[in-house]
Amino acid sequence: METTHRVRGLLAGTATALLLLTGCGAGGSDGSTDTADRSGGFPAPADGDGGYRDQGQDEDQDQRREPAQDHLSTFALDVDTASYGYARRALAEGNSPDPSTIRPEEFVNSFRQDYERPDGNGFSVTVDGARTGEDWSLLRVGLATRTESRTGDRPPAALTFVVDISGSMAEPGRLDLAKESLGTMTDRLRDDDSVALVTFSGEAETVLPMTRLGDRRGRVHDAIDSLEPTDSTNLGAGVETGYATAVEGLREGATNRVVLVSDALANTGDTDADTILERVAGARRDHGITLFGVGVGSDYGDALMERLADKGDGHTTYVSNDADAEKVFCEELPRHIDLTARDAKAQVAFDPRTVEEFRLVGYDNRRVADDDFRDDSVDGGEVGPGHTVTALYAVRTRPGAEGHLATATVRWLDPATRTPHETSGRLETDAVHEDLTGAPVRFQVAATAAYFADALRGGGGDDDFATLPDAPSLTELARTARTLAQRTEDPEVGRLADMIGMARRDGDR
Repeated sequence: METTHRVRGLLAGTATALLLLTGCGAGGSDGSTDTADRSGGFPAPADGDGGYRDQGQDEDQDQRREPAQDHLSTFALDVDTASYGYARRALAEGNSPDPSTIRPEEFVNSFRQDYERPDGNGFSVTVDGARTGEDWSLLRVGLATRTESRTGDRPPAALTFVVDISGSMAEPGRLDLAKESLGTMTDRLRDDDSVALVTFSGEAETVLPMTRLGDRRGRVHDAIDSLEPTDSTNLGAGVETGYATAVEGLREGATNRVVLVSDALANTGDTDADTILERVAGARRDHGITLFGVGVGSDYGDALMERLADKGDGHTTYVSNDADAEKVFCEELPRHIDLTARDAKAQVAFDPRTVEEFRLVGYDNRRVADDDFRDDSVDGGEVGPGHTVTALYAVRTRPGAEGHLATATVRWLDPATRTPHETSGRLETDAVHEDLTGAPVRFQVAATAAYFADALRGGGGDDDFATLPDAPSLTELARTARTLAQRTEDPEVGRLADMIGMARRDGDR
């Protein structure tokens, strides 16, 4: 892959070991834990207030705009991480990830952040920034939910596992990994949790109806152990039967979820996410059953799985080994059982007096029309306790700009009552760090992940908007990631450094 990323100016000398993007900031939050209902237009001004145009009128240019045309950026929250996991596997096998599978926000959200947590349901909002060059800065919008509930505090779970047993799942690291993971998870779930098991290949079958665990774990283990790969992949039949089984075993007061485990290489029946989920729309809408997609396999239908999760009000992740599986089924899945927010959206209002141009990094298929921010019938993201969501913006400020830069607002619905809530955070120019090296270390990690994703997407080329300004080379990124791994003592950051090293060796970047 050709190198299109070069350091511009500021990244010189030994200080550039931490370079990355020279600048990060601990910025302001105006009562970020203050949750309040709002029905007014804040932060978006009414049409004609300053002459700003709605972003939805020209969505093909929504990655780069003059604030005089549009000063708002709106997107649905997303906690997916599958893109990062799949890229890591591809690089470990000596392959370059397909640029179409690279979603920068999933790289960024794969790493822990240290945002302040709210006391109850909802979000805290952190907005900070750092200069990366003469004209540009990175702005970080950080959203965090309350800490994870103790296992006994969460509601019971009713989980319908829909497991792909097609021929392609016979490859090591697919069905065998899924079976081992489901067995381990069964032992760790609570007695009052319930599990159902659906399999699909050419057809779909309910192997185990919804079963309260209690003293029936042996029955669940027997069903899991019986799974063997067969022939074709009728993913549509699997999803439809899975939702029907979930509805039949629906538990009031529990978190009802379909967990799809597949390589998503559909080759029989419906293969389009919209068509598949249209057939189960009633179950999703009427019963609030959400979808959690777990991808497996070196050859993986990333686009289909990601689309299914988006349309199914859920999330995706990817597992390639035992450690991944342990984390997903024994840590992440229990975290997804308890929801703290439904249909969550964020809107960032940039001040046109100080901001000349901005670009949201990633969230390409999660953009929402600005006018739909407070339309609660428009789908957002589902978020549980213990989560953080980070959005990065490349921002070009006006010469000599001083004062207010941006206000970030998050809106969500209470999971039980569907009552809407909002809270906001602000950033002023005097809170922006002069360079990244003095900024919060977790900001630097997020920026490293974003620059790496941008490099893997081949930033530049025909779409200039894909390129992050002031981007370091992969050599510099690898050096920075290694330093950050030492500072954080975080194994995940160490693995990021390894990935960047693999990408460097894959070609002259």
